[in-house]
Amino acid sequence: MPTRVPMSDELRSVLGSPTEATLLESSPRSRVWRVHLPDGERVIVKQIAEGGGAGAGGDERYAREVAALRLAARATRPVVAPALLGTDPESRVMVLEHLDDLGAAGDWMPGHAESLARLHALTGPADKGTLPAWTGPTAADAESFLALAEALGVPVPPTVPDELAGLIDRLDPTPHHALLHGDPCPGNDLYTATGVRFIDFEQASLGNGLVELAYFRIGFPTCWCAMSVTAAPLTEVEDVYRSTWRSLTGRDVPGDLADACAGWLIRGDALVERARRASVDHLARVPVEDFEWGCVSARERLVHRLGAVAGLTRDHDRLHALGRLCSALASRLLERWPALRPLPAHDARPRY
Repeated sequence: MPTRVPMSDELRSVLGSPTEATLLESSPRSRVWRVHLPDGERVIVKQIAEGGGAGAGGDERYAREVAALRLAARATRPVVAPALLGTDPESRVMVLEHLDDLGAAGDWMPGHAESLARLHALTGPADKGTLPAWTGPTAADAESFLALAEALGVPVPPTVPDELAGLIDRLDPTPHHALLHGDPCPGNDLYTATGVRFIDFEQASLGNGLVELAYFRIGFPTCWCAMSVTAAPLTEVEDVYRSTWRSLTGRDVPGDLADACAGWLIRGDALVERARRASVDHLARVPVEDFEWGCVSARERLVHRLGAVAGLTRDHDRLHALGRLCSALASRLLERWPALRPLPAHDARPRY
């Protein structure tokens, strides 16, 4: 069994040869083992696969994860990611600290938000180029969203196209350099005795941390287990994030949370799993078919996002007309498909 673990001779000379190895469940984009070393230490060996669906190739995903883990290692007391113990770029293999996951408790979100803010605050302008810039919505996404309204027979207020153009400009990541995880979802957060640690940084980038704080309001847009967070828990988690960021950086979080949420709303690729992104216009599919990802459907995800953006933009100077359109679109979806369900509540988070 030890020979099945892709550890090079160089890694074995430094860390030791595995005495026991267990292949763990992982995405198609990687293979992961829990490995016992001769000194009794346990480590994680992760190999990035070449395939695995749309998006960056294996070499790029490997480089992103290694770079992000090295940046994340700046955090101390508490740390926010496992330590990177060794690498083999030729085989796209990394050896990571093993973390004992205690499982998420019912009040899992504040710890998640605090560690997310700590992660985001680790980098700044001097780190430009260490990771790709975050990729935001495009003019094509805005056009698809407007076409969805037309297909559903919902009139578009005349100022919405200009509002969307302004939104895309404001979401330009160039002025921002927060260390973004790329997929900060349940399952990629481990609850240890000393705090929350994030794993799986294959999609890491630099940008505005608000695009990941927005996950709580917009329903975890890159996650199979979409969830709804409302009322007091939502206020608490956003306060935890903002206060943690302020304590670490000495300034308020830059940008507008409404912009970040609206950016996720208009991206059709945020309705499907990674392997199916960058393939077709998924918003165009919504009027003619519903399609599931995880435990909820695309229309159910969309209704939640529309409601979240409508609520945030009711009195918004730059997105007011978009908010009215969102409210009308949500009503139309529920009128046409009244059996659509609300997203599961945050306390229904799946156990891993």
